[in-house]
Amino acid sequence: MAAVLFDFSGTLFRIESTESWLRAVLARTPFTLDEPELAAIARELEEAGALAGGADPAEVPEDLAGLWAVRDESAELHRAAYTGLSRRVPLPDPGLHDALYDRHMSPAAWSPYPDAAEVLHTLRERGIGVGVVSNIGWDLRPVFREHGLDGYVDAYVLSYEHGVQKPDPRLFSVACAALGADPRTVLMVGDNRAADGGAAALGCRVHFVDHRPVAERPDALLPVLDLVG
Repeated sequence: MAAVLFDFSGTLFRIESTESWLRAVLARTPFTLDEPELAAIARELEEAGALAGGADPAEVPEDLAGLWAVRDESAELHRAAYTGLSRRVPLPDPGLHDALYDRHMSPAAWSPYPDAAEVLHTLRERGIGVGVVSNIGWDLRPVFREHGLDGYVDAYVLSYEHGVQKPDPRLFSVACAALGADPRTVLMVGDNRAADGGAAALGCRVHFVDHRPVAERPDALLPVLDLVG
């Protein structure tokens, strides 16, 4: 393999829990909730799918279905989709919905999987190109910088910057071109079989990992090193 493409959320990094997300936002406001109320609101937000990178909505509201389908094609659509979901849940102040959305873009809201640094470092040592291909509505580069992983990434291909989202093969094609690699010599690693599996249409090999909490997935990326040879 000449290059490896990685998905972002659920593959290299994991978003904080919904409760942690809500607590972090409330801590910067004058609003307080007692513990049972906070836990209940966190559960409602999770069921609504309001945290990008977290659980999908239990059910996408009919009036948001069209927006949800194309949410990763622009920053505006992404914000509108996720704040639209969070607004299904009553909060102490309407401004908290945008504050929650802003929090999820913070590097502090993300943790790399335990083996991410080792895998990326080893790929760099072997001279294998690394790209990040993500369906997302904001610039994730600061997350990589804050966690010290940006030096291992040669190219970022983000859906909102190209107006197209996975599984459209065009996004993977852009990534392969950025790395100067024939798709047939590229491995795509992701957690979403429908979205990340789109790379197979170009001839890329595809490997899947489970989207699990960081503490529950210590070494799922390590097999990538064997796959690239």
